Parts: sequence; structure tokens; C-alpha cells
Amino acid sequence: MDIQAENNAAAAAPAARSAGGALLVLAAATLWGSSGTAQALSPAGVSPWSVGAFRLLVGGAALLLLAFMKGGLGKGRWPFWGTLAAGGFVAIYQLTFFTAVSRTGVAVGTLVAIGSSPVIAGILGFLVRGERPGRAWGIATVLALAGCSLLVTGGGGIAIDVVGVLLALGAGTSYACYTMAIKVLLPGRTSEAVMAVVFCLGAVLLLPVLFVTDLAWVVTPRGAMVVLYLGIVITALSYWLFAMGLRSVPVASAVTLSLAEPLVAALLGILFLGERLTPTALAGIPLLFAGLAVLAYSMSGKRAV
Repeated sequence: MDIQAENNAAAAAPAARSAGGALLVLAAATLWGSSGTAQALSPAGVSPWSVGAFRLLVGGAALLLLAFMKGGLGKGRWPFWGTLAAGGFVAIYQLTFFTAVSRTGVAVGTLVAIGSSPVIAGILGFLVRGERPGRAWGIATVLALAGCSLLVTGGGGIAIDVVGVLLALGAGTSYACYTMAIKVLLPGRTSEAVMAVVFCLGAVLLLPVLFVTDLAWVVTPRGAMVVLYLGIVITALSYWLFAMGLRSVPVASAVTLSLAEPLVAALLGILFLGERLTPTALAGIPLLFAGLAVLAYSMSGKRAV
């Protein structure tokens, strides 16, 4: 009986880690969902590029401090191209996402950016890491993307800007790519160290943006609050949670779970920014919930999908 109990415990351990990882990813995605709203509440005339740059500067500094408080960046050698790719795609995401949100609105910009990423992540996970997402991931992704589609196409009072949508698609691609790169960097390193290096590198790559944009808004009370919130909560805290969850969650599943972000963004856009959705668009919300529920349930089983 003792041997059988040990075997059962050993079999349940991966499922517990996977389920716990899924909850961490969902927590991160919930925090991300407020990033577009935070930008929309920033002072008038703010450049979306400067918002993205300051987000990485503050977030990278906070993650670096956390990493050194917990032992530093490690002694092993960091792979040059993998690290550069992670930092580069994080920087590209800031530029494309915040510009997309400024052109097409919080709900549509976030929905298109994150809604497009699961398919891209599934393909990348299979090609680069040999991960097979599985049937549950496919069902969950279809449901979630159907919900995203209804939210986007059914947005009655939301203007659809073609350039903004294309930029949001670029953000979705960047998100899938840097998730993949971070997953590659995690083995043998702490979550804090990986995220600190990646986001500090992204901040360095975006430094030129600060020399070509008006920075007067940063010293205003509202501007400072937006920067601190985006940097500490939306970047440092959320990506620390995300990195810990990503250790036990496949890339495709992690990105599909991140579809909680557009759901939160859409709700915040409606509640606080006056963005309106038609009944058709609102019907997409339960579909998104259903997709996330399917994936979360499947990950509480004996193996992650």
C-alpha cells in the first residue's frame, strides 16, 4: 500500500505542478489585461512608444533588484542569440502593442494582439521544441478565438483601424516569439534572473525612443503613477508570475491561457473607458471563459497539454 501510495503521489505531482503553473499564468494575464486601460488613462498626448520604453525601464530595474536580492543572475553562460531574441521581441511588443491600442482602442487592440498569438505559439512550440499541444488545447483555442472574434467584429461603438489591427497582429507574433525564447532560457536559471535580463535588454533597445519623444508627461502626478503601475505591477510582478508558471506549462497552453488578458481588457474598457460592445460582441465573453475552462480542466489531469 505504501508503494502504491508513493506511485500515486509521484503520478499526481506533474499534474499539480501543471495546474499550479496554469494558475500563475492566469494571474499574470489578469494583470496584463489592465495595461491598455492604464495607457488610456495617461496624460493626453503621450507617445505610446515612450510608454512602452518607460514600462521596460521601470519593470526591468525592479526585476533586476529582485534577482539580486534572491541570489543574482547565476554563474552560467547566457546563450547570446536566445537572450537577444527574447529582449528584442519584448521591445518590439511594446512598440507594436501600445501603438495598436492608441489607434484602435483598448478592447480591439488587446483582443487582436493576444487573440492571434495562440496559433502562432502552437506552431512555434511544435517546430522549435517538439511540443504537441493536444486535443484539449485545440478545442480551448478554437473556443477562445471564436470569443475573441465575436468581441472584435461585434464591437458596435469601437472603430476598427486597419493599421492598428496589423500592428496588433505584430504584437501577437512578438508575444508568441518572446514566450518561446523565455521558455528556452529558463532551465538552469531562476525566473527572476531570466526576466530581469530579458526586460533590461529590451529597455536598452528602446532607449533611443526616449530621445525622440516628449517626456514632460512623466513628471506629472498622473504620468508618474502610470509609469510605476505599468513597470512594477504590469511588468515586474506579472512577468515574474508568468515565468514561474511557464516552467511547468507548455508554450502553446501558456499563450492560450493568456487569452484571459483580452477578456479583462474588454471588461475594463467597457467599465472605465466608455467603450461599448453590442450583444454579439458580449456573446464572445462566455466563449472565452469556456475555452479557458477547458484548458484549465485538462491541465488538472495527469499530464499537461
